[in-house]
Amino acid sequence: MIDLPRWGLGAAALGNLFTVVPDETARATVDACWDAGVRYVDTAPHYGVGLSEERVGAALRDRPRSEFVLQTKVGRLLVAGPGTGRDTDGFDVPDTRVRQLDFSAAGVRRSVEESLERLGLDRIDVALVHDPDDHLDEARAGAFPELLRMREEGLLRGVGAGMNETAPLTAFVEEFDLDVVLVAGRYHLLDASAADGLFPAAQRAGTAVVLGGVFASGLLASPEPPPDATYRYAPAPPEFLDRARRTAAVAREHGTTLPALAVQAAGAHPAVASVLLGMRSPEEVRRNAELFVQDVPPAVWDALRREDLLPAGMVVPGEGDA
Repeated sequence: MIDLPRWGLGAAALGNLFTVVPDETARATVDACWDAGVRYVDTAPHYGVGLSEERVGAALRDRPRSEFVLQTKVGRLLVAGPGTGRDTDGFDVPDTRVRQLDFSAAGVRRSVEESLERLGLDRIDVALVHDPDDHLDEARAGAFPELLRMREEGLLRGVGAGMNETAPLTAFVEEFDLDVVLVAGRYHLLDASAADGLFPAAQRAGTAVVLGGVFASGLLASPEPPPDATYRYAPAPPEFLDRARRTAAVAREHGTTLPALAVQAAGAHPAVASVLLGMRSPEEVRRNAELFVQDVPPAVWDALRREDLLPAGMVVPGEGDA
């Protein structure tokens, strides 16, 4: 199993996810991560149609290469776009480049080569097949075997997959010798469904699980969830908003915060190797770094269980080591 740091930077926001992040702020964010001890960075060609990779590479290029783990993804090649408008897939960037889905063996090798060019680095540590939801057979036949060959050739240290859905990830873990799986939005204080099948399969296979979306795309990110909070990138349903607010109230009663509970619960399961947090400013980096060391009294977890506010399958701090 590849050794991953406890937490890392999810660099989608540095590709101008939803809103523009100025170049200098993106650089300062990566620098703040380094100062906070973050040594694991996850990016992808999809994020800002290459912008995230370019910014991450520029910020890490002068850092000691042996001291950080760099992860990117395959499955989307970048080709010339019309250059007449803006990206239509959630990133505030011009459409001078567009994505071309390609989960073939040749596409995967080309994707890694082009990512290295954008990053300006000599190697990528981990490459993940990125959201092959509608291309599972192509990924099985092309992407995964090719990544495994590249690992054998010494071009990659680790290979795996990154998705939102747990069923295909579980199947991939059982079918291929994967080092890492990244699952987003399926293990947090409102939904621990990844613990049902994926986590046991990963533990049996010796595959490291990395979590994204532990703030449930915003609902768990504030000490008091606002009325316009989002869940799964949409307005939070009333029942989830109420549950998050009740959890936040229990946190306050015990002298801690909802975001601290979110990150510390996410990393407590023994299958979880690392937690990725999306950050777009140095202030967010410093705030999130504090969440991992914030004092969370054990009594808060007991209180949440009594109130039936923890999802089935959730392992809280102290339980994973038992």
